[in-house]
Amino acid sequence: MASPEIDALTRALSRLPGLGPRSARRAVLHLIRKRETALEPLLAALQTVAARLMVCGTCGNVETSDPCAICRDPRRDPTLLCVVADVADLWALDGRHLFSGRFHVLGGRLSALDGIGPDDLAIPALVARASDGVVKEVVLALSATMEGQATMHYVADALAPTGVRVSQLAQGLPMGGELDYLDEGTLALALNARKPL
Repeated sequence: MASPEIDALTRALSRLPGLGPRSARRAVLHLIRKRETALEPLLAALQTVAARLMVCGTCGNVETSDPCAICRDPRRDPTLLCVVADVADLWALDGRHLFSGRFHVLGGRLSALDGIGPDDLAIPALVARASDGVVKEVVLALSATMEGQATMHYVADALAPTGVRVSQLAQGLPMGGELDYLDEGTLALALNARKPL
């Protein structure tokens, strides 16, 4: 039997994505066994982040400074703006150094089932950024789900009066993908977006 404090830690960890009760219990046991090298550094890191965490007022990134490092970086192309649904998408794109412009986090996707409408997303801030005369292209990097596609169309319509070029990520066959493993939707997109050799 674990103490109530250890049980509380296990329950807290089990609420994290990818960790169920058993994985959380194993993580807690590891932290207890490696108190000096795992538990105490983790605790210090959590306290530091909790004390300094903020949302960038420009793009919506989660960082420890406002504006964030991406928005402050003078090497980034200010004429390119990549729109993502959430911070995880921003980190995925930026972590691979695939995009040299700046970002804008919407804070979700339109979803009638979840009660998320246009007023719940950072669309007005995006339109304001796109209207500043600096931004020339807005790249919509939203998922190929129903919610992502609905959001993309809504955002494209909202951006139309700004006159900026609006593009979306290409969709289709992944590198190294075998045709017989792909779903019907991906195959259809790839066929419809075919280009000459």
